[in-house]
Amino acid sequence: MEEQDWAQVVAAATRAPSIHNTQPWRLAAWPDRLELHLDRDRALPVLDPTGRQQVISCGALLEFAVAALAAAGHGTEVALLPDAGDVDHLATVRLAGAVEPTDDDRVLAAAIPERHTVRAPFEPRAVPGDLLDRLQREAGASGVWLKPITRSEEEVATVFLISRAEEMEQGDPAYLAELERWLRTDPAAQDGVPVNAVPSGDPHERASNWLIRDFVVGQREQQPFRAGGDPDAPPPAVERPAVVLMGTDGDDRADWLRAGRALGHLLLRVTAAGLVASPLTQALDWPATRVRMQARLSLVGHPQMLLRLGYPRPAEPGDPAPAVSGRRPVRDVLRFEPAG
Repeated sequence: MEEQDWAQVVAAATRAPSIHNTQPWRLAAWPDRLELHLDRDRALPVLDPTGRQQVISCGALLEFAVAALAAAGHGTEVALLPDAGDVDHLATVRLAGAVEPTDDDRVLAAAIPERHTVRAPFEPRAVPGDLLDRLQREAGASGVWLKPITRSEEEVATVFLISRAEEMEQGDPAYLAELERWLRTDPAAQDGVPVNAVPSGDPHERASNWLIRDFVVGQREQQPFRAGGDPDAPPPAVERPAVVLMGTDGDDRADWLRAGRALGHLLLRVTAAGLVASPLTQALDWPATRVRMQARLSLVGHPQMLLRLGYPRPAEPGDPAPAVSGRRPVRDVLRFEPAG
């Protein structure tokens, strides 16, 4: 492949989500392969000291790249951690000849530019059970288990752990300082989380018992909700998200990459089905709450990602345009090495 072909693939791949939109990846391309490396200069030493969540983010990018290549008619062979002497060389994707894209290949690739994280409440509409079954099968095929949180005691335990972790984070000055470094007020920012992507603290805007991470904690006033100014008005309709936990049997870098690839595939699948997602990772940030989740949910394996899935609420007249997290230009993340 030529440089411009790889640039198109990488432009699609870098639409993958990453923790705090840090985009912790570096890529190098040759005519016959693409290498993925972890960019330690974009680390989160407080929130993610082991790099687990950033490696998962790189795994999602890897899956987006494979999806883009498949839709363009390229077979691929993926090697995880191919260089024992370089732990930050996360994967190599080798081209394996021309293939005829399937309809599903095209559907998944078409979902790449449409996928975005939605932290606002969802519609009060249940996620189809057959879609959840498909997500479980497809994750399992890649060596990742997916557990819907459906039993009331599991939901209560998970909500408690998320809330406890959020409380711990909000009480940690180092965490808050790191969080603020990745919050963006400039709509043209190329990384970080745009402040207008974060729902306000108004209960009407958070009609859910699932606590979304508050990126602007301490920076806005909390106002009690009064629908239409009437204190006796009924509460807003509460969303009906599906909450799913993804995990792996092991807990090393290869497992994190597999979890990231499964996450990337899941996000493309739900986007193609008209749904959106947002992470609920606070309880997995802290080793103590992550271990407690294993125990409280009787998990065999290691939780890697917790997601809230649902249908987005339709825009109403006067609503602001949805915030879209920026991306760094391809030239900043890709190095091309000609043959020879």
